[in-house]
Amino acid sequence: MLNKKRNLFSIGAALLFMLISSAQIFATGGAEEIATPTGFYAILVIVPLLVIVALLFLKVDMLAAGFVGGTIAMLIGGIGLAEANEQFLSTIPGMLSITVPIINSAIAMAVFKSGGYTSALALVRRKIGNKNEYVAAFIVILQAAATYMSGIGGGSAMVIAPLAMAAVGAIPELIAAMSIASAVAFTTSPASLESGIVSKISGVPVAEYVAEMRLFTLVFVVLSVILGFYGAKKRKTLFKGEENEEFAKLSDGELFRITIPAIFMLAAVIVGPFINDAIGMSLFNPLMYTVVTVLLIFVCTKFSMNESLEAVVDGSTYILTRLFAVGIFLSFINIIGDTGAFQVIAGIAEKAPSAFVVPAAVVAGILIGIPAGAYVGSILGLILPVVAALNFSPVALGFVAMGVGLGSQLSFVNITMQALSAGFQLPIIQVVKGNGKWVGMSMVLLLVLSYFFG
Repeated sequence: MLNKKRNLFSIGAALLFMLISSAQIFATGGAEEIATPTGFYAILVIVPLLVIVALLFLKVDMLAAGFVGGTIAMLIGGIGLAEANEQFLSTIPGMLSITVPIINSAIAMAVFKSGGYTSALALVRRKIGNKNEYVAAFIVILQAAATYMSGIGGGSAMVIAPLAMAAVGAIPELIAAMSIASAVAFTTSPASLESGIVSKISGVPVAEYVAEMRLFTLVFVVLSVILGFYGAKKRKTLFKGEENEEFAKLSDGELFRITIPAIFMLAAVIVGPFINDAIGMSLFNPLMYTVVTVLLIFVCTKFSMNESLEAVVDGSTYILTRLFAVGIFLSFINIIGDTGAFQVIAGIAEKAPSAFVVPAAVVAGILIGIPAGAYVGSILGLILPVVAALNFSPVALGFVAMGVGLGSQLSFVNITMQALSAGFQLPIIQVVKGNGKWVGMSMVLLLVLSYFFG
């Protein structure tokens, strides 16, 4: 009851701020473009972000936190209801247009409901026994590879997290390893929006940027695999699952047949882009592997065609709901962006000593990624033009992108984090806390690399 009253008070106060702010704007005849903040105002525009972070850690709902922070930003920046409404109506459709994660989530749920992951678990346990650490290491490799090939961490996590939960359980180090691998993979992937933004801003072709960052990506992925292995070996007792009674009666061959839809989908996501490049056409695309996976579910499992199709439609419910919520939250973040808050944070790098300019820019990326990491591509679009003005090399820009990506793995509203929370059946605050130590260490390593190689 106390929490409810506190939340209502916060929302009420924010609503009052909004009304005051809008009255001021209408009195002046409309909002004007806000210059890059300086002096005390530069500190003031950061307050809404700090408020959001504080409310999220107090377990206030992310939409309530975003609303409070957004409306405070309206008061600070003199942003009226009309401008806020424009952000609101443009941001939500943008989030709902991220179709690949929606498709992957829907198919993954259909595969899950049809028994694909359960049969895979049964096979793994029969063949590997109690050596869960090897399964965990392989899961991290799958997550990294799927994300690197598809360019989307959330969509890959939607597929792989339920499999990881079934295979080895909710191991904190494994979840952190998947988060780190995802962050470095989608920020340096040849297929990601993030790489496209870096390329556009730096003027360097995507292929060249990807090639220059590949070694650093590999370093983090290898360390993530080791982390997943270590966590599973250390926490074997966390996994208390038993083989499903229905699947225990099946032979290895029958289990493998039920697993075929899951194998095909993972192969389509991971290997498909290579095949597409080799043959010069988009054979393995979302439409193709959706249709084929549904047909395989029908052929290889007990599901009828109607049940297979219904499972796909039902499987989209979770991510559509989350994308809608994230879209609302991100509209408040964009309102904060309109005050110049992100330019202020990114501008930290400009004031740093020359030897620390790149690490300072990475720190700025991390600080922005934590509260605003719902969709990393949109954040990069805000801050990279600022740091690119400092004549950063493509590798330096890549380090900044990685910083935002790692910061997003401590964000309550990041799609990958939402997927991991759902797949491992944990509250997202528990995922954030579990990631803190290991993602933090990855950030330190990134800062060291950016100092020597940036």
